[in-house]
Amino acid sequence: MRKFVALVASAASALSLSASAPSATHSRRVTVDALERSVVGQINAFRRSHGLGALRLSTPLSRAAEQHSLEMARVGYFAHESADGSSFDKRVARFYPTGRRAYWSVGENLLWSSPSIDAPGALQLWVNSPPHRENLLTARWREIGIAAVHVTAGPGTYGGQPVTIVTADFGVRR
Repeated sequence: MRKFVALVASAASALSLSASAPSATHSRRVTVDALERSVVGQINAFRRSHGLGALRLSTPLSRAAEQHSLEMARVGYFAHESADGSSFDKRVARFYPTGRRAYWSVGENLLWSSPSIDAPGALQLWVNSPPHRENLLTARWREIGIAAVHVTAGPGTYGGQPVTIVTADFGVRR
């Protein structure tokens, strides 16, 4: 039986907001690199089909996404908040700071699937969910970071089952 769960949040701030990834020895980066590239390609094709520009892959946003996917896999929870309860925008800001820019905004889409998911399936889940779709079609986003993690026996929320967790972090700094 396949399980799919998706969750979205977005936060915007006109304020200037001024870690290392947890160990995940139980994580497997199987074909997740290819999955990550494919999800970005699917998202950009979807955006272009709606008259929006493609998103540039951002190393800082990808690091934020990876840290979060790994943490959720290691601890066994599924939420935008970090395991310590801090909000997703604070987590992302550690990797994607404003610097001297006057405008900073980030958003996040999450999903988990057991046992796995492909890029078209990930996009379809997000497109079918109004808040996820809104994030995908937010015109102000300029960059994206993506991370997929696969574990063979996810703890907690994942019930010891194999699971693939995907975090997509969207951002703009001006």
